[in-house]
Amino acid sequence: MPTGRARLLGQLHAPDVPAHSPRVLGIDDFAFRRSRTYGTILLGVETSTPIDLLADRTSETLAAWLTAHPGAEIVCRDRDSGYSRAIKEAAPDATEVADRWHMLQNLSAAIERTCHQHRACLHKYALDDVDAPPSATAPPTALLPLAPPLDNIPATPLMQRVTDRHAEIHRLREATWTISAIARRFGLDRKTVRRYLTTDLDVLIASARDRRPRQLDPCRPCIQQRFTDGCTNAAQLYREIHEHGYRGNHQAVRLYIRSMRGGTAAAEPPRPIPTPRKITSWIMRPRDGLSREEQDQLDEVRIACPDIATACDLARVFTGLVRDRRGHLLATWVREAETTGPGPVRGFAGFLRQDWDAVLAGMTLAYSSGVVEGHVNRLRRSSGRCTAEVPSGSFAPVSCCDRDRHEIPTRPLKSARGALPSTRCALERLANVGGEERV
Repeated sequence: MPTGRARLLGQLHAPDVPAHSPRVLGIDDFAFRRSRTYGTILLGVETSTPIDLLADRTSETLAAWLTAHPGAEIVCRDRDSGYSRAIKEAAPDATEVADRWHMLQNLSAAIERTCHQHRACLHKYALDDVDAPPSATAPPTALLPLAPPLDNIPATPLMQRVTDRHAEIHRLREATWTISAIARRFGLDRKTVRRYLTTDLDVLIASARDRRPRQLDPCRPCIQQRFTDGCTNAAQLYREIHEHGYRGNHQAVRLYIRSMRGGTAAAEPPRPIPTPRKITSWIMRPRDGLSREEQDQLDEVRIACPDIATACDLARVFTGLVRDRRGHLLATWVREAETTGPGPVRGFAGFLRQDWDAVLAGMTLAYSSGVVEGHVNRLRRSSGRCTAEVPSGSFAPVSCCDRDRHEIPTRPLKSARGALPSTRCALERLANVGGEERV
């Protein structure tokens, strides 16, 4: 007889919850609705078997469950302090194991904050590199134009708008406005606000007024060299670059030559600097996993900012300790980070001290929350509706995600009775596929 998946799901029955916890218990949260409603999943780490799902992630609910189901000797969890309080209350003899992936995630966040705080160093290094005089062995085409003095640029509405905005943004920043608040005030992107804060006004104006066609960009070094040699005729220069492949119009060349004659040619913009997230990805990945270009860019970042270089060295050492489970060296690393590290890395080291026993166990024992994350992902992929109820009589959606991952919304399906699905039916579905997709 034809039937739909909603009806089939309605025939599922939640498995019985064992009276005792497994020896190695894994705990993690998942989202019924991201940033709104969360639950807790519990499973046996050694067997990768789902045990139970709780309707929320409060420490009281978990403590009540652990009290009713004793027997856990090792508990794998993330860095959530609520879970830690529940374990200390209901299972004080159990060994807590902090998840290694979450430790690396916390370190990555600290490195990214460090890169954000020191973007000015990278901007200054890029500008100094552009302003540096060319070497004697550099080819003539490597010459770069200098930024024009503001007095030589004719006043225009565009120039006035950039000037006023630059002054207002700096005034608000000095008044302790955040970059996000300034961006909302002017309707700008945060990267644009940061550029106004870190770039000189003359460079901003020269960049804003530069409206030349992009087709001329590859030909600018050649035009500059010929102009320096004494050829200032726009028509002659146009014919020369046209023979070399330029397909733009003559007017663009004429306007550019005019700006060079008046000393108002737009300055060459500094090289774009890598984003904090990209720098963080280079630091957190093994060096032999980076391309030659990425290694060179990371080396330039380290030269530009000593604090980022220090954070990079500390991150590389900590990553090695975590991956090789050398917990006996953790205390030495924490002391070094608290002594020499930049602010965010020192804060991360202090955060490790607050959860020292669990962190040390996570960097020593072989257990982790990886298997729990696998089942959370399976819950996230779940879809469909069923009609069974949780013991409390409430209903909860099955479609869910881990709070550390992006939510994948699923379209609600109606069951025969129109009820929402329950966590107990989600547990049944996990149990039915318990032998698949081991993590």
